[in-house]
Amino acid sequence: MSELKKRLSSILESPKHNTEEKLQKVCHLLDQEISYFNWTGFYFKNGDKDELKLGPYVGAPTDHDIIPYGKGICGQVAVSNETFVVPDVHQQDNYLSCSIDTKAEIVVPIFKDGQNIGQIDIDSHKIDPFTDEDRELLEWLCKEVSKIL
Repeated sequence: MSELKKRLSSILESPKHNTEEKLQKVCHLLDQEISYFNWTGFYFKNGDKDELKLGPYVGAPTDHDIIPYGKGICGQVAVSNETFVVPDVHQQDNYLSCSIDTKAEIVVPIFKDGQNIGQIDIDSHKIDPFTDEDRELLEWLCKEVSKIL
C-alpha cells in the first residue's frame, strides 16, 4: 500500500494538472491497482444544496449525477460524516443501485475546514471485499485530496 500511496501523492502534487484531472487520475490508478474496485468516483456537495453532485469517476456510467442527502449510502455518509462500509448491498434497505453487478460499497467522506464537502465512493462486484487496509488507504487519500480542493 505504501507504494500506492506514493503514486497517489505524486498525482495530487503534480503541478501540471488541474484538480479535476488529478481526481480523474486518482480514480484510474485505484481502478487499475485494486482488482475488486469496479467503480471508483467522487461526489461533492452541490453548492448550498443538501445534495451531492457526481465528480470525476471511472467505471460504468451512472444515472446518479445528483444524490439527495440521506438517500443511498453516499447520501447517508453526507449526513453521518463517517466512513460507511457495506459488505453486501443487498442487505441494505437504503441502497441506490447503480449496477446489477454491484455487490459491496465503501464510501469515505472528505472534510475541508471541518465541513463534509464530498466523498469517494467505490463499488465492488464481489461480496465483502474491502479490508481495513483499503479503509485506511481511502481515509488517508481523502485527507490528501482535501488539501488540493
